Amino acid sequence: MQNTNWIKLMSSTEFAERKKTCDTVIIPVGAIEVYGPHMPMGSDIICAQDIAERVADRVNAMIGPSLEVGESYSLTKYPGTMYIRPSTWTAIIEDYMTSLMHLGFKNFMFINGHAGNVPMVGQVCRPLERELGIKCAQVDWWRFTRNQALGVCETTGWMCHGHASECGTSVMLHLHPEYVDMSKAEKVTPKEGDEYEKYGDIIDFTVFNETTENGILGDATIATAEKGKEVVERCVARIAEYMQWKFNC
Repeated sequence: MQNTNWIKLMSSTEFAERKKTCDTVIIPVGAIEVYGPHMPMGSDIICAQDIAERVADRVNAMIGPSLEVGESYSLTKYPGTMYIRPSTWTAIIEDYMTSLMHLGFKNFMFINGHAGNVPMVGQVCRPLERELGIKCAQVDWWRFTRNQALGVCETTGWMCHGHASECGTSVMLHLHPEYVDMSKAEKVTPKEGDEYEKYGDIIDFTVFNETTENGILGDATIATAEKGKEVVERCVARIAEYMQWKFNC
């Protein structure tokens, strides 16, 4: 069999042997939702899985089961978007972690491609850390890319890191150019106009289609694979460095 860090691709005996020297697991989570007219709806989970692979190659960690659908209720007006209720989502993740803990894992790193999942990961991990003594961490991927994209992307703020915009499209162009149709990429400003940025420090519950008609928020037209490569390499290096410090893996 091929060498792999994915538990799902190991035989039982391969897993047992690898487990003797590994107590860290990466769990990729994401979403299936509109991601502009130029990229697949699974962009969040595709990126999370690819980043998990690159990080696992640098540290002593295995990759556990992905959860591909997320808390995407605010995007359900778009065709194809799927949604898992928070109670269901947290129950699945807790069951994943319970099973993995029974297998002996002590360290859990979530590579999370979707902002809607962020609070749910915390809700599961915090009590388990306190009660069972495990260690957990989470990378909120598209927010995490912001600092690493400085000096790489041409724009900043929501123009760069808004939904399916410069950074997200660049990352996908690097990871999976075959999934990106740049002829459909657009530059989209929020329907709310200047108020969108003016009140960006306040959390509201506007459904996403009231902000953008096609799921893009920002400038996807200036994305390039070269930008995506630099962002990915910076991010993977930082995540791996953190895991080596936090988990000693």
